[in-house]
Amino acid sequence: MVEQVEVSIRASSIEYAIRDVVVPAIELEKQGHDIIRLNIGDPLAYDGLPTPIHMIDEYKNALDRQNNGYGPSYGLDELRKAISLSECSKGWDCNSDNVYVTHGVTEALQVIFAAFLQENDTVLAPGPHYPPYMAYPQMYGAKTVEYRLKSSDNWGIDLEDIRRKMNDSVKLLVLINPNNPTGNIATRFEIEQLIEIAEEWPKCTIIADEIYDGLDFSNSFISVASVSEKVPVITLNGVSKVYFAPGWRIGYMAWHDPENRLSLVRDGVERILRSRLCASTPAQYGYLAGLESSHDWLSSHRALTEKRMNYCLKRINEIDGISCESPQGAFYLFVRLTKPEHFKDDKKWVLDLLHQEHVLVVHGSGFSPEFGAGHFRMVCLPQISVLEEAFIRIERFLSS
Repeated sequence: MVEQVEVSIRASSIEYAIRDVVVPAIELEKQGHDIIRLNIGDPLAYDGLPTPIHMIDEYKNALDRQNNGYGPSYGLDELRKAISLSECSKGWDCNSDNVYVTHGVTEALQVIFAAFLQENDTVLAPGPHYPPYMAYPQMYGAKTVEYRLKSSDNWGIDLEDIRRKMNDSVKLLVLINPNNPTGNIATRFEIEQLIEIAEEWPKCTIIADEIYDGLDFSNSFISVASVSEKVPVITLNGVSKVYFAPGWRIGYMAWHDPENRLSLVRDGVERILRSRLCASTPAQYGYLAGLESSHDWLSSHRALTEKRMNYCLKRINEIDGISCESPQGAFYLFVRLTKPEHFKDDKKWVLDLLHQEHVLVVHGSGFSPEFGAGHFRMVCLPQISVLEEAFIRIERFLSS
């Protein structure tokens, strides 16, 4: 008998609900079933939301010019400058030295956690949240504690819950704005209060994940860095969502450190970035074209996304057994299962829906076992004809 090599606890304990539910869906597709996939926030998987052609052209031009060798570890100088100008337009002083280009926001998170976190440190993140905020800190001996987003208040921030959970072990306080998976956008008051809380703990830095900032249907988005006068803020953003190029895997972190508290940890970040070489060079040129060119195209993409979002909300309101707070941004709906027998086991409900009606969504407990349970997340990105068929199947499943 062959003895199996044991897997590390770090790897075996990682869960990523958004892609984990794809495994049974693939098996059903192999059997010939047509699966309506509403699980992943990839605009390119659906019709009508393409990557802007001028960005693609510049990506191709970079390849034609043979600009596909190793680039600077912190990112192309011209891209860092363009990102800094973009961040300045949001109301804070960002120079290009504040910017580090990464292999997507996911790599930025891994680098930040590796540089900041020691054994028994804490990351305080919203619940519900994007799964890597729970999965990655444990790889560095730390843990994630969730603060509550109030579903009864359009997923607003429970500031008192943050105050109760703050202590000396909290090194990073996370705000995902607009939020994934709920679509809520933080108010100025909430941001000011969150900064005020963090100011009481000198070792605490705020992570502002603003990857969906350009998909703001309420025109209420405010950059966290633009509000903070003392507390350090690391803004995360990139090409994936607002520039509709998720497969390019280009993200960035922009550092706002008004009192110069982070010089030591920045040295650690730079060491890690140098050791992993660089982000994709031709993709950086494509992103640069997006930043430097007109953004007029975004209006139509945003309008089409909002139209599909409103259709989903209309259908949800018509179906007995589900309800949903209206998202203010991004392209997700975090849908509540209102029947007790469904609410208590949202993962079973999701898998039963998949096997019976061949519609793939993500269980809410995958975004937070405590604050996301009894929900499911779906995207609003497909054509309305596809969404229409999906809701017919969901309604039939709920009434069966």
